[in-house]
Amino acid sequence: MGTSPYLIRLDDTLRQSLEREAEIEGRPPTQLAVRAIRAMLESKAAKRAAIEVAFERADQGEFISAEAMNDWIDSWDTEEKVSAPKAYIAPNRA
Repeated sequence: MGTSPYLIRLDDTLRQSLEREAEIEGRPPTQLAVRAIRAMLESKAAKRAAIEVAFERADQGEFISAEAMNDWIDSWDTEEKVSAPKAYIAPNRA
């Protein structure tokens, strides 16, 4: 895989943070920047893939109500944690 130069502008604070972290890791700042960009793009691709799967499941009639999801999320980090909700709402197919 080849590489190509790519110019980006960083504000002073971000540049200094990048350079500090690179020094701590003993790596060039550009290597850390490339790793950060790669991680961000992989994260966004994974999120898009998850959304596509959710759309496909919704097209098949698999839904979870917002109320059930909110109840589950609200229970996180509590002593009364509830199980993840199951899909149970089917669309009206008239």
